[in-house]
Amino acid sequence: MMRSLFSGVSGIRAHQTRMDVIGNNIANVNTVAYKSQSMTFNEVFYQTTQTATGPNATTGRGGTNAKQIGLGSSVGAISTSITSEGSTERTDNATDLAITGANAFFIVSSGGETFFTRAGNFTRDEAGALVTQSGANVMGWQVNPETGEVVKDKVSKLYLESADTKYTMPEKTTGLTLTGNINSSSDEGTTATLNFYDSLGSSYQATIKIKRTGTSGTTGSQVTYSVEGSSVTKDGEKTNLSILTNDTITFNSDTGVFVKNGDSDNITFTIEDPDGTNLGDIGNDNNEISVNVSGLKMIKDKTSINQTYGIYDKDAGGYVGGGKAAGTMTSVGIDTSGRLVASYSNGDTKYVGQIAVTEFTNPAGLEKVGENLYKATLNSGIFDGEGKEISDTAGKIQSGVLEMSNVDLAAEFTNMITTQRGYQANSRIITVSDTLLDELINLKR
Repeated sequence: MMRSLFSGVSGIRAHQTRMDVIGNNIANVNTVAYKSQSMTFNEVFYQTTQTATGPNATTGRGGTNAKQIGLGSSVGAISTSITSEGSTERTDNATDLAITGANAFFIVSSGGETFFTRAGNFTRDEAGALVTQSGANVMGWQVNPETGEVVKDKVSKLYLESADTKYTMPEKTTGLTLTGNINSSSDEGTTATLNFYDSLGSSYQATIKIKRTGTSGTTGSQVTYSVEGSSVTKDGEKTNLSILTNDTITFNSDTGVFVKNGDSDNITFTIEDPDGTNLGDIGNDNNEISVNVSGLKMIKDKTSINQTYGIYDKDAGGYVGGGKAAGTMTSVGIDTSGRLVASYSNGDTKYVGQIAVTEFTNPAGLEKVGENLYKATLNSGIFDGEGKEISDTAGKIQSGVLEMSNVDLAAEFTNMITTQRGYQANSRIITVSDTLLDELINLKR
């Protein structure tokens, strides 16, 4: 009879533990990247009052089974549904990240220890570091400042902004491209504005005039234009500088193309001050800027000239020599590979780091330590200190979304009902056993 009392007590304790697990799941139904837990029961052990016997050939008696009395239940296992992904919620915050791929984890560091998390609700601290909501540093790889390539070695803390990445260097202009239309019927000429930079990133502006000088050639298909320079402004202020050129350009109506002296697409402007000083930080070494005019057309009563910084280089696959002002970081985005991509006020973009992830042989063996963090154990597998690129895990990183809890409320409420009934049944064992004991005591009365 005492056995039934203690069996009931063990059942109540086990069901109370299960209710604790269910309660924690429901409490974290809206926790970012929370992984639900479940509990299973085990038998405790058995008291054997008679062991099993085999058949006796001598006496002809058959075998008998063992007689055992169970002594209750206990907690068998509390498992975490760690490889089940939660749904995603859109936030449009660039530092909110979600991993697609059930066995990949972000790597974070706090107090000299390394932890792992699926919760990507990251933010930036005062120093520009990428951190979790509790202040743990998000880990990844740094960028070689010389090559701009990510160096995948030991992970270290990532910075969205630092003294080395806050600005980009200016570049002087060595080439420009003009496109558009020159008014073929105008005797006054067509004006065009040239914008360019010096090596310190200062902005200059000059106006040139393209004016018809006459026709030449036996077919009458060529029209020659002179190009005249003007004074130059620097950052919107007047200067003593001037822009000079001795070039002429010729339009061939048969080809529809302007060329300089019949053999080049580019005209050259020289930047000078009244004293003829070599400035050294504008244009090439001779203070010259090349301007490509092959994109100009000649249309009657139509005037529209546009400038593109740089001259197209087929080998480079784009315009080169356009120059630029110094750039100030304006934002940092995170692509699907986890690369931190900084954007600057002058149009520059560059990588400033890459988020690393890691996988485990047995992710269910990770130990929860609170604050949405896990730590490795002997049964989960070890972290090698270097991590992986997310693409190596067949997953990707999504920016502007968060992984939510994977708790199934319908299942939790169902489990709550069965747990409640189990608790009630075990409590009834105790009350009935108590009634039997009371009857036993009353035998003496």
